Amino acid sequence: MNLIFKIQNLMFETNNEGQERSGKKSFLVSRCSSTASGFTLLELIITLTVLAILVMGTIPIAQNAVIRQREMRLRENLRTIRSAIDEFHRDTIGACQQGGNNAGLPASFGGGGGAPADPRSRVVIADCELFDSENLDRYPPDLETLVDGVEVKARGMNIQQNGAFSDKNATELNEEKELKKVYLRELPIDPMTGEADWNLRSSYQTEDDGSWDEINVFDVRSSSDGEGVKDE
Repeated sequence: MNLIFKIQNLMFETNNEGQERSGKKSFLVSRCSSTASGFTLLELIITLTVLAILVMGTIPIAQNAVIRQREMRLRENLRTIRSAIDEFHRDTIGACQQGGNNAGLPASFGGGGGAPADPRSRVVIADCELFDSENLDRYPPDLETLVDGVEVKARGMNIQQNGAFSDKNATELNEEKELKKVYLRELPIDPMTGEADWNLRSSYQTEDDGSWDEINVFDVRSSSDGEGVKDE
């Protein structure tokens, strides 16, 4: 009897210990599951908040980078147009003299009105219809003229090539073949507006003048009213 009683007590104790262990394990599993679920939601909220802050801080930087790139293209296009305007003006020295019979002749034949030709100029403009009584400074009448090109003649090349004992007379020298010189391959686009709608200014206007007087093209600038990015 004692042996049977001891066996029963042992089995009862074993069952109690198993139940206690199972209860503890279930409690730990449920607690870990609830804790893990809570941390996952919190981490998601923190991650979304950090991403929102990063996006809000990145957008202005990206916008400024785009504006800076457009400003660089604007400087390049303005430099191209202004260089073409200056080259055109150099080629007008000695062209289409007023008050004389040597209109259209190079400066070496007496043109130029005392103004020496620029060494960088190899030709002289022969199309006298480009210049009127208002455009005394001989700048291009419009930007399209730089793209379409103008008739030009060689500057001072005839005398240098033929020498003093050439058989050609002055009339034959004056009838040398005329060429067309193009100063711009195409009209650059204003990157700030996306159009070739440049603001023009003649040599008789100041920077504060609102509209172009259509006498000549001395300078160009962007038609955009936006402000540039300030360098910090």
